[in-house]
Amino acid sequence: MFHGVWFQSFFMVKSEGPKLVPFFKATCVYFVLWLPTSAPSWFSALIKCLPIFCLWVFLLAHGIGFLGTHSSARKILAGLIFSALGDAFLIWQEQGYFSHGLLMFAITHILYSSAFGMQPLNLQAGLVIGGVSGVSYALLYPYLSGPFTYLVGVYIGLIGFMGWRAIAGVRLKNDLWTWTQLSACLGAVLFMVSDLTIAVNKFCFPVPHSRLIIMATYYAAQMLIALSAVECQDAEAARKRG
Repeated sequence: MFHGVWFQSFFMVKSEGPKLVPFFKATCVYFVLWLPTSAPSWFSALIKCLPIFCLWVFLLAHGIGFLGTHSSARKILAGLIFSALGDAFLIWQEQGYFSHGLLMFAITHILYSSAFGMQPLNLQAGLVIGGVSGVSYALLYPYLSGPFTYLVGVYIGLIGFMGWRAIAGVRLKNDLWTWTQLSACLGAVLFMVSDLTIAVNKFCFPVPHSRLIIMATYYAAQMLIALSAVECQDAEAARKRG
């Protein structure tokens, strides 16, 4: 089992690592500039969205043929497009665009859920995520008012469903898991951490270093989900030869 883990790790890094260099550079630019959120602008929106743009390029770099034959990759690319729109809206959330951003990310989670599929079902994982989602909403509920009372509930349901479908794909027994499945799982969990931090910080109480936590987990989540769309063909070919 451990031989398989290191084998997949080596070929994943070798095959996909160089294509992610622009994403890492763009992420560093965001954290180095650290533009104040109190002065929203198109430039700050561009800097915030740039890492996501790089993930578009990452998927497109695998070729139109790859996207044409892999519906899950197309759905994840579409999800990344809606994510960038959501990021842009959230730059102006204090001007009344928070719900617009919420809608864009809700569509993103629907697309990601569809990309991850319904097999295997893994009801146990669904029950665990359902419980976590229910507790999260129960804790947030006293602080919600107006449309957000139900909008946040629907959003938690959608991201919880996305998390279930990502986690359900990881089959650790009998070494049946793949790096793409593990990437989807870790990405979904980090996405949930990022969004829960947003919700607590916005509706409940200030979270120390909230922006750093939110953006670090968010960028890592999007990168891992983008990686989950990619099949490491070099590793698969080498595994068959072995």
